[in-house]
Amino acid sequence: MGFLFDGVLGITWQMAVMWAIGGLLIYLAVKREFEPALLLPMGFGAILVNLPLTGVLNVIQPDGSVTAGIIEWLYNIGINASEAMPLLLFVGIGAMIDFGPLLSNPKMLLFGAAAQFGIFATITVATLLGFNILDAAAIGIIGAADGPTSILVANRFGSQFIGPITVVAYSYMALVPLIQPMAIKAVTTKKERAIRMNYTPKNISKLTRIIFPIVVTIVAGLIAPESVALVGFLMFGNLIRECGVLNSMSDTAQNELANLITLFLGITIAFNMRADVFISVQTLIITALGLCAFVFDTVAGVMFAKFINLFSKNKVNPMVGGAGISAFPMSARVVQKLGIEADNQNFLLMHAVGANVAGQIASVVAGGVILGLLTKFVGVI
Repeated sequence: MGFLFDGVLGITWQMAVMWAIGGLLIYLAVKREFEPALLLPMGFGAILVNLPLTGVLNVIQPDGSVTAGIIEWLYNIGINASEAMPLLLFVGIGAMIDFGPLLSNPKMLLFGAAAQFGIFATITVATLLGFNILDAAAIGIIGAADGPTSILVANRFGSQFIGPITVVAYSYMALVPLIQPMAIKAVTTKKERAIRMNYTPKNISKLTRIIFPIVVTIVAGLIAPESVALVGFLMFGNLIRECGVLNSMSDTAQNELANLITLFLGITIAFNMRADVFISVQTLIITALGLCAFVFDTVAGVMFAKFINLFSKNKVNPMVGGAGISAFPMSARVVQKLGIEADNQNFLLMHAVGANVAGQIASVVAGGVILGLLTKFVGVI
């Protein structure tokens, strides 16, 4: 072992640690089925970029010329220069989302907004811990429970921690079924979790479904112009779904496009998992802050629902507020499962889905608001 780590083969202990992290991500993807389409390529990519003299990164030749490495090239073109990969992924995500439950009960938008509290709370905590405001904002976006938004904001701010932020964001998204039940149960009683909510599906017209993504894009663009790319591509995907004349393209966006972009995004993100930039105390702190962001989001949504209940005749199951994070549809499924545990006749899925898709909109708008505010702030400085 000493021969391996004494530099003769160019292997360092930091590289070996990253191989182990890559192996762990592959294990979680294959054995535990946690976001396999993303964690598996991220794990394999982490191994690729941490091999000595690896050919997937740029190599400077003796004559000064540069031989392009495929992963570094993909990162520079698809994320750093254009942010194309996370934005194109939003088209697929938008095509997957049915906003019907939200349109049937528009007040779920309030829960989506409330569940973004964790973003701003984490930004505050990260700043107090010594991160500069831009890095703190990028870390806080982990609380959006939205991987593409985390990547885009961290990249736009030029955060040196984009690798850890991305890994933490997607890892915690995969762990929603483990994290959210603990957070929800910590702030609710079994009686509260057993509250039943009647669901009467409304017939949402095709015209309403078509107009909705257009209106959301316009409103978001006026309120938070920096969110236009995020919201616009998400809503464009949904418009493809709802227009009724592009069914084959909608299917392609939901399946082939989303799957391919996710695979290439995962292995491209690994560029920022190089041992020299990934292994640090800050990475451990970001991991802890990411957990706090998810918990803060969930608890804020639950507590907002409890607050609403103080003034409502028809009580809202507080867990529905916790589904207001952007992790769609995992968070809605968690709420449904917990509701069944408390009362085997308690069906909360459609209410939770409404809050969940509201959280998808709220998260990208929150990302745009932060981009806009801090861009102006830095510009003033």
